[in-house]
Amino acid sequence: MILAATTNESLANTANVLVYSSMAVYTLAFFAHIVEWVAGSRSKVGRTAAALTGAGRTASPTVEVRTAEKEKSGGTAVLDRPKVITRSAAGRRDVPDGPGAAGGTEKGDLYGRIAVALTALGFLIEAAGVVSRAMAVQRAPWGNMYEFSTTFSTVAVGSYLAFLLAKKNIRWIGLPLVTTVLLNLGVATTVLYTDSDQLVPALHSYWLWIHVSTAIFCGAVFYLGAVGTVFYLLRDVYESKIARGVTVGRAWSSVMERLPAAATLDKFSYRVNAAVFPLWTFTIIAGAIWAGDAWGRYWGWDPKEVWSFITWVAYAAYLHARATAGWKGRKAATLALVAFGCWLFNYYGVNIFVTGKHSYAGV
Repeated sequence: MILAATTNESLANTANVLVYSSMAVYTLAFFAHIVEWVAGSRSKVGRTAAALTGAGRTASPTVEVRTAEKEKSGGTAVLDRPKVITRSAAGRRDVPDGPGAAGGTEKGDLYGRIAVALTALGFLIEAAGVVSRAMAVQRAPWGNMYEFSTTFSTVAVGSYLAFLLAKKNIRWIGLPLVTTVLLNLGVATTVLYTDSDQLVPALHSYWLWIHVSTAIFCGAVFYLGAVGTVFYLLRDVYESKIARGVTVGRAWSSVMERLPAAATLDKFSYRVNAAVFPLWTFTIIAGAIWAGDAWGRYWGWDPKEVWSFITWVAYAAYLHARATAGWKGRKAATLALVAFGCWLFNYYGVNIFVTGKHSYAGV
């Protein structure tokens, strides 16, 4: 018994060390992302296409082109005109996709790759910390806000890396993601930290693995969608100014031109939110079933239950408005951010400031 307790304590200390180590690595990734954006500029490919098409900087911020190939014909090399790929933003204007954060200079791209590599390393270290915590408490590592926060940030980074592995151009999420993860872990290790302990008997159930894991995953993906929505709003304002001929600062223009077009960002956010919404529905249903087993009732208007349902209604309204009322653009984006705000309050506000049956976090 004493040996087991000592082992568990050792594992808990190891978990803490790994979490702090991941924060150090994420900090390095943060600075690498900063250098990537600062060192990068409009891509050479984009500048070449703008020159060949006569699009110009004010008419078309940055373009994605297919590199022309030389064809041999009687010893004469013929250079095909590059094809400019544009996307329509809500039917109002045709705007080309910027190449993303990866589309800067060679030096900027190098720092971007370093940032992604450091982010992946931080993810592995933090994931090891979460596993060590689970081994220390001998249960799912989601028994309090500290454990929930470390797992949430791990899943968020893992989702981002999964998109990159799927060849999706979302490296522009890297900087806000790493910044948010550092803030989340900073709060978790200082304000929310709780020593490893066992759950109350009512919560010892396999539904803990099902319900809480899906809730964490949904929150992580909703977060990626929210980042895309914020960038959409910024890029849409930028494109509107360019369309009106308004002069935009060089630094701000350099950042905006490397982002995808507003229409692309809007589509990304919508697809992400739509894809994970059914899983959020399942999360609420699983929670109700678990509540029936643990407390003898499926729904009791507990604050956590209420705000989970409010979040569901907000995202359902967003998806319904886009599908039936044709809401796109800024109105839909605002509604999406309101929905994510409901999720954030359910995550922090309800758990910390509101008393209910879910207030078992020990914070």
